[in-house]
Amino acid sequence: MHFPNHSIPTLPNAPHFHFSSSSQFSPPPLSSSSSAAALLHFSYSVELVKDVEITAEKEKRDALNFQRYIITCLLENLLKEKANKDHGYFLAVTSLKSIGKGVVNSQSQCVSFPITFSCRTFLPFEGEILHGVVHHIFRRGLLLKCGPIKYVFLSACKMPTYHYVGGENPVFSSNEFATIGNDVVVRFSVLGVRWIEKRGCIKKEFVMLASLEGNNSLGPISLSDSDEFDL
Repeated sequence: MHFPNHSIPTLPNAPHFHFSSSSQFSPPPLSSSSSAAALLHFSYSVELVKDVEITAEKEKRDALNFQRYIITCLLENLLKEKANKDHGYFLAVTSLKSIGKGVVNSQSQCVSFPITFSCRTFLPFEGEILHGVVHHIFRRGLLLKCGPIKYVFLSACKMPTYHYVGGENPVFSSNEFATIGNDVVVRFSVLGVRWIEKRGCIKKEFVMLASLEGNNSLGPISLSDSDEFDL
């Protein structure tokens, strides 16, 4: 599958995770902005095991503080990892299952603990119906943001009832008087998905191809409809 070679803007900051003392976690609060409207309604809960390495001194803390510290390290590690090919983007840790027995690394003098936890993730699939916010328009098509995915390409060829209208603020306009411009929320079908480990400014990201073909409900939607696909 060929993705267009197009200059893509700088990545924004990664999402934040929230931790409470009861070892339960909540997802980041949703904004009321148009970007929040792009947050997809498909997320999945998976059980994961990750190793967290801490210094031997930290292990001597009392039980409660130690648990909080090791979970904080887990969240920091997930923020750095951001996503992987098998599970998609890490959205939020929802529960802590267990902290395994620590294993001492003789070289670093650190202790590694296997952490079992549940995590909400997002992994796009071909054929899904998702929503995105337009952030760049050019003659060959447009780019959307869809939740944590920054690079969704909707080709002009995949919206056949629309035509490009240039100018200072270019748009795609349809024969039914619908218009797609910057910051417009678009419902689309996922035509293809590709995982990119690292290429140029893109690192550990999924990129998608989108389409408006084959479904009359696809296309621009009003922000009043956004509640139906909040996380």
